[in-house]
Amino acid sequence: MRIDHVSYAAGPEGLQATAERLAEQLGVSPHDGGVHPRFGTRNVVIPLADERYVEVVEVLDHPASDKAPFGQAVRARSGNGGGWMAWVVAVEDLSAVEERLGRPSVEGHRHTPEGIQLQWRQIGVLNVIDHGNRPFFVRWESAPEHHPSRLEQSTTRLTGLTVGGDVPEVREWLGLADARQGDFESDIEFGFLEDDDCPCLTEVTFETPRGSVTI
Repeated sequence: MRIDHVSYAAGPEGLQATAERLAEQLGVSPHDGGVHPRFGTRNVVIPLADERYVEVVEVLDHPASDKAPFGQAVRARSGNGGGWMAWVVAVEDLSAVEERLGRPSVEGHRHTPEGIQLQWRQIGVLNVIDHGNRPFFVRWESAPEHHPSRLEQSTTRLTGLTVGGDVPEVREWLGLADARQGDFESDIEFGFLEDDDCPCLTEVTFETPRGSVTI
């Protein structure tokens, strides 16, 4: 289990302008990621080191965005001005998460401009709409060399996450209620805000070629 990527919902300036602004701050080029046909969204990928990336995402005017939890989450966050929406954890086996949440994972896919059909399964997006402090979970089914982080050899690293809400609740959601922080991601610094009014992802910190950047 490891952090795979973080999702940022486009603001009023739109997907491309939002992605270019973030990419400039991080010293990385933005890459068109394509459309999520099942979710009614599209994204731009900002590759990071350590097989991670930033996903900037925008909802489409499509019926799927009204039905799919991911599309609903993007619409809700963009409607509030945009910003960090979710952090995403990759796992090798989703069965334990499915058992813990009491529901099956769902398929996701998108066809990239490079001609690659990316495929994965995900679970937990329903909880992102009201609890962005909790990650959702993915299992990649595409070949490792097609992971979005491989679009560019980036030296920018994700180094910290700050979330609001209840700490034990987040640990329980991860299935780590009895584990230490270091048992999850020793290279990521977690900050917690004891704020029940904002159970969300509030800040993400990166180490860039120009120094530390917090967005």
